[in-house]
Order: sequence, then C-alpha cells, then structure tokens
Amino acid sequence: MKRRELVKSVGIGALAAGTAVSAPMVQAKKSFQWKMVTSWPKNFPGLGTGANFLAKTIAELSDGRIQIKVYGAGELVPAFEVFDAVSRGTAQMGHGAAYYWKGKIEAAQFFAAVPFGLTAQEMNSWLYHGGGLELWQEAYEPFDLIPTAAGNSGVQMAGWFNKAIDSVSDLKGLKMRIPGLGGEVLRRAGGTPVSLPGGEIFTALKTGAIDATEWVGPYNDLAFGFYKAAKYYYYPGWHEPGTTIECFINKTAFNSLPTELQSIVKIACRVANQDMLADMTARNNAALQTLVDKHKVEVRALPDPVLSKLKQLSEQVVAEIAEKDNFSKRVYSSYNRFRRQTIDWHRISEQAFLNARGVV
Repeated sequence: MKRRELVKSVGIGALAAGTAVSAPMVQAKKSFQWKMVTSWPKNFPGLGTGANFLAKTIAELSDGRIQIKVYGAGELVPAFEVFDAVSRGTAQMGHGAAYYWKGKIEAAQFFAAVPFGLTAQEMNSWLYHGGGLELWQEAYEPFDLIPTAAGNSGVQMAGWFNKAIDSVSDLKGLKMRIPGLGGEVLRRAGGTPVSLPGGEIFTALKTGAIDATEWVGPYNDLAFGFYKAAKYYYYPGWHEPGTTIECFINKTAFNSLPTELQSIVKIACRVANQDMLADMTARNNAALQTLVDKHKVEVRALPDPVLSKLKQLSEQVVAEIAEKDNFSKRVYSSYNRFRRQTIDWHRISEQAFLNARGVV
C-alpha cells in the first residue's frame, strides 16, 4: 500500500511538473488563423499570385503557426474597401496599392508610384534606406495599420488605347482608367480619369465606357485579354515607373504575435517584394511576344512631345500635393531629395550602361 501510494504521489508530482514545464512551450506554439483581403481578382497572375506567395511564405517560415486565407477582390470585401476592412479588423492583412487610398491620405500616393519618379530599384532604396518606410508607417498609424512593401511591377506600359495618340490634343476628352497621380495628370491634359478595379476594366473597355486603360504590363495585360478590346499598346509607363504593391497589417493583430512571428511576417514581405519584381521581369517579354506575334497587337511609343507635356504637368501635380498639408510636404521633400540623388548616380551607372549596351 505504501509502495502504491508512493508511486501514485510521484506520478502526480511528475505530471504536475511536466505540465508546468510544458505550459510555456504550449504558449510558444500558439497558432494564428488570419485573413488577407486583396484588390486583385483571385489568383490573378503576378498580383493575385503575389498575395498567395506571401501567405505561403509566412506559413512555411512560421512552421504553420500563421495560416492565412487569401480572398480575391469581391470575395469578402470589394477591391477598393480592403483598407477599411483591415483597419477595422475584419481581416488581419490587406494586399493592394497605396494610391487607391488617396481619399484618406493624400500623401499615400507617393508610396505606390509617382509619374516620372522612382523605378523599382530606386523605390526600394528610398523605402528601406532613405526614410520612406518610416514616413509610410506614420501615414497609416492613425488607421491602426502597419504598411510594408510586398511587390513591385517594375516600369509599366502606358496602356491600351482605342485611338492613336499622335499629339497632346489626342488626350483631350479621353476617358481612361488610370489611378493615382497619373490620373490627375491626365485630367490636366484634358482627359477624364476613371477609377475601376481590375476585374471591371475589360468590360468597360470593350463596351466603350472608357476609351483607354492602363493596368500593369504584358504579363498581366495578356491575362485580362485587353488585346480583344483595344488596338494600340503604348509605352513607356510614364505614370508608374516602379509601382510598389503593398501589404498592410492590422496593428492590433500584429502586436498579438510573438516577437519571432512578427519578424517572420516582416521578412516574408521583403521576400515577396523581391519575388514579384523577378516574376514580372521574367515573364513580361514572353507575354509581349505573344501579344505581338499571335494577337497582332500594335505596340507604339508615345511621341516625345506628349511625354514632355505629361512630364511638365506631372511636376506641377506632385508639387501641389506638397502644399496640401505638413505631412505631405515632408513626404514630398524626402521623396524628391532621394530622387535627385539617385538620378545623379544612375546617370553614370544604370542609364549609362543601358545606353552603352544598346540593342543586343
């Protein structure tokens, strides 16, 4: 009896000790089920798949402790409402582009794309090493959001047009789907900018509700079949020279994560940022060849006088943003200072090399 009581007491003690030891381990292994809402059609090449890649990378790096369900535009919330959805906690993460939220934060447009502004390489440099990310985080702070870069398109195409653009006068009266600062520049040139989510563009172009549209580049544009709705495909993408795709995270949800999982989320976003640009670069030319060779798309360069006028108007629009409020002025100052510095360097590095390389 004494022996049985001894074994029993030792067993209970061991169990209690084991429970005490394992409690922190159980806490450390806590898992999280998150939602990510996006501004893109579900699984759309480049943008939608970029969101999928980010969710998968976070799951793998966290050893499955963070599982994220990705929703395409309209599945949980409309494309242009993902900012609000994440801000109020309906979802923990959002995937979109900052210029969609200009109605809430005027300066947000700087963190997506500026006409005749920074390329993808330069944009990442400004964000990570030029103070841009800190300003971006300050902009989103009142909305309980933490913004991060999670992709980049590189230099885009100028877009699809149902009529030739031979002079600035051809922009007058043009109804074009074009967001952000580029849209305001088009307005100054006499056109009418229209805001549409990606999934609605083709129908609007096909039915004549709009005369032209920009989207991204050949890889993405081929997937939407824009060649069926417009004749001319213009370059270069003066309005979006290196568009940052963002992932923003509900701050309350982020702070609920253990420190190591917070680091994983941040690292995964940087990985996704690099991967999307690589994906776009790798696939754009093959898609362009398909558009030209198979679908007989007419690829044209915007005339120099048109680009010159658009650049002049862009400088006016961007400078005016700086006068909206003190924060916009700080963002503009930071962005413009970095742009001048990188132009000086790239004039004798990237630009000089590309000029020297010429056509292979």
